[in-house]
Amino acid sequence: MQRRSISRLALSAAAGALLLTAGMGPAMRAAHAQPAAADFPQRPVTLVVPYATGGPTDAMARAIAAALRVQLGQPVIVENRAGASANLGAEHVARAAPDGYTIMLGTPAPLAVNVSLFRKINYHPLRDFAPIIHIGSIPNVLAVHPKVPAGNMKELIAYAKANPGKLNFASSGNGASSHLAGVLFNRMAGTDLLHVPYKGTGPAIIDLLGGQVDMTFTDVLSALQHIRAGKLKAIGMASAARSSVLPDVPTLAEQGLAGYDSSVFFGVVAPARTPEPVLLKLNQALRGALDDAVVSKLLLDQGLQRARDTSPRAFGEFMKEEVDKWAEVVKSSGAQVD
Repeated sequence: MQRRSISRLALSAAAGALLLTAGMGPAMRAAHAQPAAADFPQRPVTLVVPYATGGPTDAMARAIAAALRVQLGQPVIVENRAGASANLGAEHVARAAPDGYTIMLGTPAPLAVNVSLFRKINYHPLRDFAPIIHIGSIPNVLAVHPKVPAGNMKELIAYAKANPGKLNFASSGNGASSHLAGVLFNRMAGTDLLHVPYKGTGPAIIDLLGGQVDMTFTDVLSALQHIRAGKLKAIGMASAARSSVLPDVPTLAEQGLAGYDSSVFFGVVAPARTPEPVLLKLNQALRGALDDAVVSKLLLDQGLQRARDTSPRAFGEFMKEEVDKWAEVVKSSGAQVD
């Protein structure tokens, strides 16, 4: 008799719980089923870098991880998963458990460009990632060889249109950001600069210095010493704002190419369906990490310009704009990767 009563009580409690959950809205059901943000994190967090060790993205990740450990009170492990133009690392994070313990430091390749560039890709940045924070962008610069008879963007465009097919630009490879930056320039300026792909930024810069190619769209740090030495001319910053390391060089937008921006952005994402309270806690911790003195100096030395709005919502909107923008550019370029 006692067993039967206990069984009835258990069934009644279970039924009550089901009825309570059924009466909740989607957000309430998710909150009911998920651990509170106050409990996160209870173990180490992994920060995936979809690039090899030793590069600027890796250096940024390691500095952020050290500061993030202090903010979260748990170890933050940097895990490099390089390959397939950042797709391997991105796919790993997209498939990870949506609990906040696996996050990724991303760039335009996995978060905006690759979805249009690759014929087959096993994730979509807007569907499979939850934005956490937009860190900021490293500006690119349009640098030309001194032989090019132009001192600013308008003179360059005028010369290019008067001499169709004569000028070319170097990139670090087909489909690379430096390639798509040139395609975007051609689209917006109405020019037909010819594309010359290289295997990396280094070889492209070497041939530009030697005059084998006319110009390149590259990150400001790669060209800075050569611009300061007078070996290259800075026609304009290929970014939304001027660079702190070249404050006297106006942007291409300032010179008449309104809306032009081919900066390399950085941000942190989690797998889709990560609980919002966890995302907000990670956002808060990352904002604290970015304000750390060591991290701030590294980002400044890298020429990075911090994002003004670092909310997850703002980063999500930014990613959507970037995906749409680069989809059009990739289509125009004709570049496709198997």
